[in-house]
Amino acid sequence: MRGINEECGVFGIFNHENAANLTYFGLHSLQHRGQEGAGIISTDGVKLYQHRDLGLVSEVFKNKESLGELKGKNAIGHVRYATAGDNSVRNVQPFLFDFHDMSVGICHNGNLINAITLRKELEKKGAIFHSSSDTEVLIHLIRRSEKETFKEQLKESFRKLEGGFTYLVLLKDALYGAVDPNALRPLVVGKTKNGAYIVASETCAIDTIGADFVCNIGAGELVIITKDGMKIEQYTKPERTSISAMEYVYFARPDSDIANINVHTARKRSGKILAKECPTPDADIVVGVPNSSLSAASGYAEESGLPYEMGLIKNQYIARTFIQPTQELREQGVKMKLSAVKGVVKGKKVVMVDDSIVRGTTCNRIVRLLKDAGAVEVHVRIASPPFMFPSFYGIDTSRTEELIAANKTVEEIREYIGADSLGYLSAEGLVEAIGTDFEGPYKGLCMDSFCADYSAGLGDYKEDFISSLTNIQKEFLEKNKEQK
Repeated sequence: MRGINEECGVFGIFNHENAANLTYFGLHSLQHRGQEGAGIISTDGVKLYQHRDLGLVSEVFKNKESLGELKGKNAIGHVRYATAGDNSVRNVQPFLFDFHDMSVGICHNGNLINAITLRKELEKKGAIFHSSSDTEVLIHLIRRSEKETFKEQLKESFRKLEGGFTYLVLLKDALYGAVDPNALRPLVVGKTKNGAYIVASETCAIDTIGADFVCNIGAGELVIITKDGMKIEQYTKPERTSISAMEYVYFARPDSDIANINVHTARKRSGKILAKECPTPDADIVVGVPNSSLSAASGYAEESGLPYEMGLIKNQYIARTFIQPTQELREQGVKMKLSAVKGVVKGKKVVMVDDSIVRGTTCNRIVRLLKDAGAVEVHVRIASPPFMFPSFYGIDTSRTEELIAANKTVEEIREYIGADSLGYLSAEGLVEAIGTDFEGPYKGLCMDSFCADYSAGLGDYKEDFISSLTNIQKEFLEKNKEQK
């Protein structure tokens, strides 16, 4: 089973004089989705131009020349981290493919669960891959399609993909954006006042460049933008809408709206429900773990009547530890990124609200930080259910052995992290807090990591998933089956 998958960000713009510069700003606003690499492809209607490299957006485009060389009114960009594939420049997107009859730029957010199968089939037919990223599968499918138009070739190719994904595809005269049949990964459209169209992973990128929100791209939909305007078509029959719950819990920026639901509002509601489900009556203060947990912590404090204090300070220039590619880097990142405010927590019984516990490393370190700063007690409250199952749709957790909740009971996790008590938000509480209202057992949410709800299937991962199930996971699945 592959150890690391991706959670990235995409941004595209069509018909703007400063396309490359606005893509740069758009990628800045999506930097939280990946810090390992970044790239932009632009076109002037004649040729496609590319610049990409490892590092943050500001590092990749630190010279004015790198943006100046990206000519034209249309562009796509990508931010990346520890993806399906090794960490090298060859896997940094967008990818540029030059053929005798056309040039194509492609970038992708998510993970294809049938990429291994497709790659083997394509290689048998003579395909030569230049990266180890699953993103490249798409171009080989397109070039082998016998459909007459590029749009139909693209639609046919998307129908062969399984998993959670959004794609942006740039030609010299068109921009395409696609969402998987379950809408697991978000994609939105905006429009500037001068008529340029924006396609991005989150609404915060639209807001950053001063554009207006137009619409969400739904399950199985393809948005097509040309000089004649924008239109949306179905490339396949949509399946059950299953938006990744982790977008609301952790990944998305709090000022973004996903499926018309504000992320901050959803997180704050999760904190309020958590306070009802897991109260801490003898505590003195509530402290949130910066940054993605601050909304939930404020909700917990408001509902419980406890004062909300800034007991932890984050160094904003350290990358997020959850998405660091190795355990050693994650541990070092925790040491560098957070500091406890002694004057706030000393002598206090602290409720520490965090969004999730994945491996346990970060939570263990933060509890120790608070206690070393003088906290008398630290009660950990998690604004999501136990992260018990691997995700195969584009999040950095594809191995059961990485997940502490798959291998330890709640009491054992409490002991491991050194907390005086530990409480999780229920699955029902999370669904209520987010507030989606689609059909399905979780009202339009993908609860794969919390409930083993794999709405898009397991694809190439099925055999490994079944063979790696722990006793804790099996007991949960059996209990969940009985309840249903």
